[in-house]
Amino acid sequence: MGHLLQSIWRAIILVAEASLYGANLTHIMNDEIRAIVQKIHDDPAQAVIAVAGAGTQAIAWLLGVAGASRTVLEITVPYSSSAFVDLVGHEPDQFVSLDAAKDMARAAYKRAVHLREGNMPVVGVACTATIATDRPKRGDHRCHVASWGADGVRTYSLTFNKGLRDRDGEDEIASRLVLRSLVDAAGGYVEVPVALDDAERIEAVHTLYQDPVAALMAGHVDVATVYPDGAMSADAPTQGGVLPGSFNPLHQGHEDLADAASDILKARVSFELSVANVDKPPLAEDEVRARVAQFKGKRAIILTGVPVFYKKARILPGSTFVIGWDTAVRIVDPRYYGGQKSKLLLALEEMRSLGCSFLVAGRADAKGFHTVAEVDVPADFGKMFRQVPESAFRSDISSTGLRLAGKPPE
Repeated sequence: MGHLLQSIWRAIILVAEASLYGANLTHIMNDEIRAIVQKIHDDPAQAVIAVAGAGTQAIAWLLGVAGASRTVLEITVPYSSSAFVDLVGHEPDQFVSLDAAKDMARAAYKRAVHLREGNMPVVGVACTATIATDRPKRGDHRCHVASWGADGVRTYSLTFNKGLRDRDGEDEIASRLVLRSLVDAAGGYVEVPVALDDAERIEAVHTLYQDPVAALMAGHVDVATVYPDGAMSADAPTQGGVLPGSFNPLHQGHEDLADAASDILKARVSFELSVANVDKPPLAEDEVRARVAQFKGKRAIILTGVPVFYKKARILPGSTFVIGWDTAVRIVDPRYYGGQKSKLLLALEEMRSLGCSFLVAGRADAKGFHTVAEVDVPADFGKMFRQVPESAFRSDISSTGLRLAGKPPE
């Protein structure tokens, strides 16, 4: 409810601003628009919407039909350049451009992933525009609208026939494109008509991915999850334990550790494979799919593009990472943070603030069986690292050993 109230407050400011330019929003909410918005609210998709320069009427329409709380997670209005940079993380070459719209939509999507309620599908929609105002403009009047969803990005660009419409009229066209983006990102279940002059043309570009694995490999999403039955999802919330590894190959030791960790945590444990590596080239897509195939009928595997744990924590908040003793040693070694202990401590603090912790399995070598008690964990972070009892799990199998021996996984 707090997110909706914040969105309503921002929309009130936006509509008030529109009224300063003479916009009369009340007559625009006709039966056609009301029916479209009702269908948007009836769809399960939830959205974060960012508009700058135009799109004010879309906000009024969405919030003016009952059920807005089912659709709207947040509305943001990055009008100033500093607000825009704060949203997307950098200053664009042009604030009103197709690239800027896509950057806004991606930022909105990431915000939606963070804010969503349950496992609902989410989309980020953005509009950046320069339209008629209370003073003449030398350049074109134009708008760019983008939607960023789990399956791809859809964009619409339009240069207005300058002078044909007033600000209210140009904003209505941009607003209809915002509604069209919401609809198209959720499957195109209703037509959103846009009345154009003969000299105007909407340039539509859709970049879509065949499945979440392809989207992850392209850097479009942060997480792709493949379930035991082969179903997939993108950027789905993760709960419980996460057991990272290269799984080249998957072996019985991995599965036994996942079972032991699940018993300890009283929660589901998923495997995690990063397609990126600190010291090696990223995995090719066919290799990724081959490794994923090993998990069919067993457990879910999460695919990410980040090889270091503080970055894993950012996209898998609240997770307990199930790791081996040697990995625990590296996590608290300043050498892996540029030799700076301060960076190590900051990384641990960030992971703790994100609700992440570690469950550590012992490791045997020629010197004996090593446990977390031998890991030099900074004093303030000791509670983040727990030991898997040797009685619950011990395995001397390794993927490297199996590859060197030329043996198939057990």
